[in-house]
Amino acid sequence: MTRLLLVEDDPNLRTVLKDYLEMLGYEVHVAVDGDEGYRSFLEKKPNLCILDVMMPKKDGFTLSREIRIIDQLVPIIFLTAKGLREDRIEGFKTGCDDYITKPFSSEELSLRLEAILRRCAVRQESGVRPEEDIFQIGRFTFDAKNMTLQIGDHQRILTRKEASLLRLLCLHKNSLLRREEALLSVWGDDDYFIGRSMDVFITKLRKYLKEDPAILIQNIHGTGFRLQVTDKAG
Repeated sequence: MTRLLLVEDDPNLRTVLKDYLEMLGYEVHVAVDGDEGYRSFLEKKPNLCILDVMMPKKDGFTLSREIRIIDQLVPIIFLTAKGLREDRIEGFKTGCDDYITKPFSSEELSLRLEAILRRCAVRQESGVRPEEDIFQIGRFTFDAKNMTLQIGDHQRILTRKEASLLRLLCLHKNSLLRREEALLSVWGDDDYFIGRSMDVFITKLRKYLKEDPAILIQNIHGTGFRLQVTDKAG
């Protein structure tokens, strides 16, 4: 059973969400503030965290940063009444996987949970070694920490943004990487001109990876990108 950690200071919303998520078949552990949420994270080791942003004692952004020090892969979803771009940027910078603005429908939350958990399942099968940040992409070996991309005896040194963008694609291997998430994570903004710049970087990455025909970076029109690697290539 998938374990969820729900950290929400509103008692009514906390109760409603807990009951709904348990009805969906999740094991749900709740906390009422950031301090209790951190202790519960250490104790329960959840598979996914749902964090309110505005909480007493410790806000969701701070809690997310503390969780990321311990675990860089556990999915984090923020719940917040704020829809400002600055808050979304801050959320992605702290390492969140998704951001839901209140009020939201229970169906929306359910679908986002399912999508993130599917993505995590793909990530676990993608050859990632988190402690080294090394990814196997078909015949290529990508060292995100040292920003190198190698095939056979040929090694290419990537720029920081190229490496950051390729790392995000690897973490979403064979699944959708949304444009907004990539822009906010790598560039810290999601305006039109930065978006055009990202398209140039995608073109460069396609060129670097073209030596392996089993690798394809697909453009999902108006939505994002997918790093597609056939089973034969791994």
